[in-house]
Formats: sequence, C-alpha cells, structure tokens
Amino acid sequence: MVPKFPHIKVTLFGTDGNHFAIMGVVIKEMKRSGVSASVINDFRAEATAGDYDHLLQTCMRYVDVI
Repeated sequence: MVPKFPHIKVTLFGTDGNHFAIMGVVIKEMKRSGVSASVINDFRAEATAGDYDHLLQTCMRYVDVI
C-alpha cells in the first residue's frame, strides 16, 4: 500500500504508544511538510473513528511509517 504522502516519513518507535502521542507525531510531520489543514482534519477524524489498530492503519494510509 502506498500512502497518500509517501515523502513524509514518520518513526513511531519511541512514542509512548498513546493514541494522542502517535497522532501528534504524524500531524506534526504533516504540518512540517505543508499538508493542508483540511487534509489534517480529515486524518484526525479518520484516525479517531476506531480502535488502536484503526489508528495505526490510518497513519500508514497517510504517511510512510518507518
């Protein structure tokens, strides 16, 4: 699966595993790369629409998780 923003590389290793910490790392990198606020809001809504596995899958759909 190729993410929507393959040029954005995010390392989740070292985050505390907290749902909000993971979203924060991804959103921070999306902002740093110039992703529009509306896309970030879409990501946030989709990421919080399910359980922890859904969050991780959503992250992988949007950015390159390494």
